[in-house]
Order: sequence, then C-alpha cells, then structure tokens
Amino acid sequence: GKACLSRTEPKALDGRSGEEEAVSYQLYPGHIPTSPLQKVLLAAGSAAMALYDPYRHDMVAVLGETTGCLALPSLRDKMKHHPEGYRILQERPRIRLSTLDMARLRGLPPGSLGREYVRFLEDNKVSPDTRMPPKFVDDEELAYVIQRYREVHDLMHTLLGMPTNMLGEIVVKWFEAVQTGLPMCVLGGAFGPVHLSTRKLQVLATQLVPWAIRNGHNASCILNVYYEQRWEQPVESLREEIGILPPP
Repeated sequence: GKACLSRTEPKALDGRSGEEEAVSYQLYPGHIPTSPLQKVLLAAGSAAMALYDPYRHDMVAVLGETTGCLALPSLRDKMKHHPEGYRILQERPRIRLSTLDMARLRGLPPGSLGREYVRFLEDNKVSPDTRMPPKFVDDEELAYVIQRYREVHDLMHTLLGMPTNMLGEIVVKWFEAVQTGLPMCVLGGAFGPVHLSTRKLQVLATQLVPWAIRNGHNASCILNVYYEQRWEQPVESLREEIGILPPP
C-alpha cells in the first residue's frame, strides 16, 4: 500500500532545536489507522449499536473490521491456496453497479446466477453500492478480503434463497459465521433472534439454523468463487458445486 507521512517540526521552548513527528500511514484510500485500544473501543461501541439496531449497517461494518484480526488472515490464506480464489486476490474484481451490466444480467435465462441475482436486488430493493468501504483494517490485502465478503453477501442471499428481512439475515449470518469465522457474523446470528416473534423463533431453531450451519460446514469457501465469471451458470448447478443444500 501507499504510505502518507505527516510531519511537524516545532521549535523547542528553551531555544534548542527540537523535532516532533506525528506519523500516520494510510494503506489504502479511506484507511484510518487505529491503535489496539482504539479498535477495542470501536468494537464495543459498534457492537452495542448493532445489537440495539441490527439495521445500522455502518456499525455492523465497523464491528466486522475491528474484530476480524484472526478470521481475515485465515480467509486470505484459503483464497491464496485455491486457484480461483488466488485469481480473485490478484485481479481484485468489484461488484458494483458501475461494474455490472444490468441489462445483460436481466436478459439471462431464469434460474441463472446473474438473472436470479438481479431479481433478488430488485425484489428486495437493495443495491451493491450500499456496501461500505473498509476503514479500520490495517492491511491492504485484508481490507480487500473483507470488501469482497461484503460484496458477495447479496449473492449468499441468492444462493441460500433468503430474503433481506430479519429472519433471512439471521439465517445468512449463521451460514457466514461458520464459513468465515468472523465474530461479527457470530454475534449477528446469536443475538439477532431477540427481535423475532415466538413463531419465527421456532422455525429458526428447528429448521433454518440447523440447515444454515450444516451448509456452512459442508460448503467450500464462498470467497473462492469468481461469481462475475459465472453469471450464466444455473443457480442449482452452482449450489451443487459449492455444496449448498436447497433451502427448506
């Protein structure tokens, strides 16, 4: 990454030449260097806000970045040791409206990944451009890993057949928790159900969570799929390839 050096040189009060340096390194655009203590405080504050309001995606994002110090290197290593994942790390593709040919994806056959992905975006009125860029990850390559995770999140909804309501988000979080090991996903899966009704809790506990956990264990790493080159592939075929069972 690129390093930006900020330097100030005030004179000493006793007349001697003094030098004071304030050094901060910006590893990528938008990066905010933070100390371990600052990360702990950010993690605690963002966790409290995210639990209070699960739709505060900015707080969920901060929590993921400040607590992913162990999970993100593990995910990067999985990508580096997989041919498709390694290509993704090298080429750094982005899933944004500016990189998607939406007209082409809409014209793909029903059941294809591209067509079903666009259907998911339109039905749920969501956009890939709402994914926040990383700020607090102190490694440029790991910052891309968490960015990639965020940008394929809607594809996980598509493959798992889950909507963007609270129930669907919790199910996807359980799947991602097993897949990624990110503490943010674990917390979301564990504490998200407090917002659900008793009937939905029963469905979640008896059907959806066991199915999501089983899929998380059985599926290959979701970051090792170059989704942009598989838009024409049928969703059912990709589910079978990755190891995702059909939704209940």
